[in-house]
Amino acid sequence: MKIARKYGESISPEMIGLFFEDINFAADGGLYAEMIENRSFEAREGFGTPGKFYAVDDYGYAWKPVCGEGEQAPRMQYVTGTPLSTVNPHYLRLTAYASGQGFANQAYDGIYLKQGMKYHVSFYARCVEFGGEAFTVEVKKDGKVYAEGSVQAVKPVPYGPFTDLTVEFPMADGPFAEIMNEAKNADAEKCCREHEWIKYELVLTASETVAGAEFILSLDAAGVVEFDLISMIPEDAVAGVFRKDLFEALKDIKPGFIRFPGGCIVEGISLENRYQWKNTVGDLKDRKYIPNLWAFQDDRSLRKDLDVKRPDAHYGQSYGIGFYEYFLLCELLGAKPLPVLGMGAACQFRTTEMVPIDSEEFKEFVQDALDLIEFANGPADSRWGGLRAKMGHPEPFGLEMLAIGNEQWETKYLDIFARHVRFEQAVHEVYPEIRLLGTAGPSVENGLYDLAWDFYRKGQKENPGFVYAVDEHYYVSPKWMYDHIEFYDSYPREVGVFAGEYAAHTEDKENTMESALAEAAFMTGLEKNAGVIKLASYAPLFNRIGHSQWKPDMIWFDDHQVYLTPNYYVQKLYGNHVGDHTLQLDGQDVELRKSGIYVTVSETKDGELILKAVNTNDSAFELPMEGEDGQPMTGEARVWVLETAGEKPADKPEPSRVTEQTLELKGSISLAPKSFTVVRI
Repeated sequence: MKIARKYGESISPEMIGLFFEDINFAADGGLYAEMIENRSFEAREGFGTPGKFYAVDDYGYAWKPVCGEGEQAPRMQYVTGTPLSTVNPHYLRLTAYASGQGFANQAYDGIYLKQGMKYHVSFYARCVEFGGEAFTVEVKKDGKVYAEGSVQAVKPVPYGPFTDLTVEFPMADGPFAEIMNEAKNADAEKCCREHEWIKYELVLTASETVAGAEFILSLDAAGVVEFDLISMIPEDAVAGVFRKDLFEALKDIKPGFIRFPGGCIVEGISLENRYQWKNTVGDLKDRKYIPNLWAFQDDRSLRKDLDVKRPDAHYGQSYGIGFYEYFLLCELLGAKPLPVLGMGAACQFRTTEMVPIDSEEFKEFVQDALDLIEFANGPADSRWGGLRAKMGHPEPFGLEMLAIGNEQWETKYLDIFARHVRFEQAVHEVYPEIRLLGTAGPSVENGLYDLAWDFYRKGQKENPGFVYAVDEHYYVSPKWMYDHIEFYDSYPREVGVFAGEYAAHTEDKENTMESALAEAAFMTGLEKNAGVIKLASYAPLFNRIGHSQWKPDMIWFDDHQVYLTPNYYVQKLYGNHVGDHTLQLDGQDVELRKSGIYVTVSETKDGELILKAVNTNDSAFELPMEGEDGQPMTGEARVWVLETAGEKPADKPEPSRVTEQTLELKGSISLAPKSFTVVRI
């Protein structure tokens, strides 16, 4: 292969990015470091299939009573009345009949503690009738305590009419004298008003490592106490929000952008269930909990086991990771934010529900886009910029891009083209600098896809700011990817492409070297056509083992371990080795494909060459390399090689590894069997 400094197309530094959707417990129970499940007592159980779904209130899900020293179990009621927040109105009213009684949380797959690690616990409580002195928090398994701590209970001052006065009112005798004197003598630091919620905080330290333990909160005496918003987060959580090992896995990719929050959850299984960004910002207690769209994938109506509950039917969204945290995540990772907003329609795969384009409701969707830009970029004295500042980030987040719609397509009832026009006009009237992205639907191989491209290309000719890139999705076989390396060779360059969701799906839909090599090969075509491919992201991102609604996925994990797939390493190698422009190979890449070798070459602004090569053969392949002078290439080279690392376990992705070495190049590079190699010269 002859490598000449014959420049091809410029490569966007933000090209390789991430797509985050809250599926497979990606947020709650995943990247969000919160360990308590159903912490605010708002859980619901999802039933039904698309078009025929409903939710049943199950506020006590994930919680159970703890008897302590009593023979009678404590009473747990999930009530409303005077809530911590009217947005999430339910709370737990606990009636304990003996010392040591309380309640426990299952914490997804159980609490995992790491020896020596500290864990920050907080909760809100209100003493109704409690004669004890303290609340105790324990992490316990099989009778053994692995971490514990206590906090002193704050008691309410008894209330009577005419006693809550701001001026002195002498009353030596009378029916209220005793109450008034008690109130005056109360220790202000140890008491509160009767309706008041008190926030308690403590730190637990793990004495030993344990998995599958329970979180227990108990009372030191009988009584009635109300609880809400119970939290436990490890001290190493990044920014106090993100699970560290999962965050580090994302950071290692060096993503250029993050697309969020979806995916189908953007539209919701219904408009009521859609993702509304304004409900995800502000104080945690005021973020409205909703069932996750992926909790409704229930096909029991087609089976006989109607009484068997699906394990993830309670999958919810607490919005502990909301739009503020998404922007913060982008900032921490050095990635550009790419929010996706709905265009007034619920998920088209599931329903025809929508709001009319000329309705007041549709105007709210457009206003949400304008307000989001203000939230991200507005000054601290603006309404939404002020909220961002109040949350701890007075500086703008620097939003540059915004996607309108996810996998929508034009139909007789849904006019997505007219809706894009409305959004474009409204956004660019106020924010002409924002790059807008459109959607080409769920597939690249049907007439709806072609119809969408005709619309966007025509709009771009009439208005250069009409659309920056069009979002394309394809979940396809490895063979399709190999057969379509040249897919973008003939695309017009006026409108960019966003390969927003893609993955190679084997027959068993698992993460394997087979699928990873197909993706790496296909991505040589993406990089070669960097003049039109502006952004690209694999999908989905996360999968909590035992809680899968979709496979394959880039990163698998459980309560304490991360399993990086071969597909992850492909994305990492591409993200870590981005050139500034491609080098033309004048058909050599096409010729090499006949031998099962897929290559692309780029150059950095410092003149460093980057070769990416996929060997799909069962044997090694010696790839000759010469410079533009026709002489064999020599010198020091750094080489990264992705290979399989053993047999695939039944419940985990195929093991793989990346080896790195520095070697002296002597006119060729050896490509290992079934491998993906990156060479920097």
